[in-house]
This record gives sequence, C-alpha cells and structure tokens, in this order.
Amino acid sequence: METKNILHKYVTTSDDILGGTPVFKSTRVPVKILFDYLQEGENLQDFLENYPTVKKVAAKKILELSASYILDKNETAA
Repeated sequence: METKNILHKYVTTSDDILGGTPVFKSTRVPVKILFDYLQEGENLQDFLENYPTVKKVAAKKILELSASYILDKNETAA
C-alpha cells in the first residue's frame, strides 16, 4: 500500500481543525508534537501519557512511515 494511503488512516487535515495542521485522526493533536517530543529527548511513552487521545498504534505507524520514507528517498538518491 502506498505511504500516502497508509498515512491517511492515521493523520487528517481540515481547515476547521487548527487551520489545516496535520493532526492524529480523531484528535486535535498535531503530528508535529510527536516529533518535537522526540527531538527534545522525550520518549514515545511520555508523549502518549501527555496526549492520551493519540493511540499508540497511530504514533508508532507515523514514526515507521517517516523512517521508511526517508530510507526510501535515500536509496533512490544513491
């Protein structure tokens, strides 16, 4: 399945929700916050505890898809 199609299962955008910022589906939690947490040295469990509306499977899938996308782009460029 194409990455974009898989992503739509876990992320949504709408002008009515935070002005179109990508958020975890069925929440108002921006996906960017997950990456901010990790960048600041926090872990996935800390993020999930602070944003209980985000399902663990969704957060893990976003990380998986991001890694896959980056690795695929790197292999294509080589």
